[in-house]
Formats: sequence, structure tokens, C-alpha cells
Amino acid sequence: MHVMGLTGWSGSGKTTLLVEMVTLITSLGYSVSTVKHAHHAFDVDQPGKDSHRHRTAGASEVLVASANRWALMHELAGAPEPDLDQLLSHISPVDLVLVEGYKHHAHDKIEVHRPSLGQPVIAPTEPSVIAIACDSPPAGADDLGVVLLDLNDPAAIAQYILSVCGLDANRRAPLETAG
Repeated sequence: MHVMGLTGWSGSGKTTLLVEMVTLITSLGYSVSTVKHAHHAFDVDQPGKDSHRHRTAGASEVLVASANRWALMHELAGAPEPDLDQLLSHISPVDLVLVEGYKHHAHDKIEVHRPSLGQPVIAPTEPSVIAIACDSPPAGADDLGVVLLDLNDPAAIAQYILSVCGLDANRRAPLETAG
């Protein structure tokens, strides 16, 4: 299973790019799963629903299933947050896992950077950043030692990901921008 991450400051467009990568890469016939790190408390079920009642009653895990999908919620109950490797071990085998967040994990990452946001480039302090997808080159881009990708050319970014992961970019059809 190949893993590629997207990292960057809030508001840089990580989620938008990740969704476009899923669309483009799955259109070639590849299976793709995603992992998203949340920096805050989040909930996937709603108060009043049976699954929420099971969980708040103290169930360690609640599995909800239907004819369309199933979801497993696991309560940490004070245990440490699992690292990315632990989480990846729960994912069914796919061709590619795209990870949003987990900035400090060692998997290869593309930094999504918009100089207009006024935030510094992450690449100099994160050796796992292998490329920067940007809408204009950041200051000192020539000295960063990473590949620069045009954030406005998602098909080229998808081809770069496939190439780095050793996957055939021509598996089904040429990449075209989704939407």
C-alpha cells in the first residue's frame, strides 16, 4: 500500500486538493483511501441516534452497518492518540492512501502552500516534504531542494503522486482535471 501525504497551513487548500486527487486517481481504476487528522474533538454520530447512545453508555467500540456502508467508532477513553502507522493497519488494502495532516510522520508529503497566506514554508523543517504544490513560487524556492508543482494543475500533481508511488499514470486513461 502506497502512502502519500498532503500537509500545509490551514486554508491552503489541502482538502480541496486531496478530493481532486481522489477523483483523478480513482478515475484511472486505482483504489484510494484517505486518512484525515483532526486537531480537535470531533464526532461522527449525532446525539439521539442509537450509535451515539451506545457510545455514550460506555461501549468501547460501536460498529454501525447498513447495505451501503459500515463504520467503526473506537473510543480512546484516555488512551494516547494512535499514530499514523497504527491507523494505517486498520485500513483495508488499497493502491494508495492519501493522508491529510500528520505533518511530523515520516511518510512522503506534498506541501500545499500559498504565499499569499503569509505563512512560512514547512519544507525546510520537515524532511519528509518531497514537493510543494503552490500557486506561485515561495521565497527562496530554488534553495528548498524539493520539486515545485503548480497547484492550479491537479492532473500534473496526480501524475507526480503516481510516479513517486510507482503506479502507472496511464492505467486506464489520460488524467484530466475533474469537474
